[in-house]
Amino acid sequence: MTMHSSLQRAFTNRHVLKVISGLNNFDASRTAAVVKAADLGGATFVDIAADPALVQLAKTLTNLPICVSAVEPEKFVQSVAAGADLIEIGNFDSFYAQGRRFEALEVLELTRQTRELLPEITLSVTVPHILPLDQQVQLAEELVKAGADIIQTEGGTSSKPNHPGTLGLIEKAAPTLAAAFEISRVVSVPVLCASGISSVTAPLAIASGAAGVGVGSAINQLNSEVAMIAAVRSLVEALAATRVLVGE
Repeated sequence: MTMHSSLQRAFTNRHVLKVISGLNNFDASRTAAVVKAADLGGATFVDIAADPALVQLAKTLTNLPICVSAVEPEKFVQSVAAGADLIEIGNFDSFYAQGRRFEALEVLELTRQTRELLPEITLSVTVPHILPLDQQVQLAEELVKAGADIIQTEGGTSSKPNHPGTLGLIEKAAPTLAAAFEISRVVSVPVLCASGISSVTAPLAIASGAAGVGVGSAINQLNSEVAMIAAVRSLVEALAATRVLVGE
């Protein structure tokens, strides 16, 4: 596996920002808006639905690495042929509202199938937050053995903040932060902390052991490109402040 050089540097320096368009977002105009905001706001890479046409569109809009997300391994093949730089099994959040669960054995099998189809591409895999924390850690270890190059955590959809404002943002991020803390201590690959992350909690993700953060709805649900760009820049600045604090 050869990781995109800019991604490798960002993961090494622990200041990765992935902007997520949405695994089930196949709307070209919405995807384009998110990609442009990621580019202009200074994100590290962008994560879009696994669709060759969307990959080709994204590559006309940005030089950022393009990640595609899916839960069906065969969907990755054409997207990689279209120019995707890396792939992600996960972003499961959009399925939970439909009652669709992803258990450990299924995620592990999806990883093995994907690796058989695409043995060289950089592969990120999400650990489902529906699993107890100790099982998340165990699954993460097994995923790395199966070929995962990046482990992503989640948890924002299960969190029900009891307070508004900053305290509420910290409460919302607590499940994914806890997973990042535990998983980063047992795997040798980078951990990306996603789901429920904001500019308030992005620095906490890095302090918890993550090499970066993935942010979706806090950006892609905004109604204007200007607001999207501002949200991306706010996250970039939060991560930059973290680097200063830890002496990088």
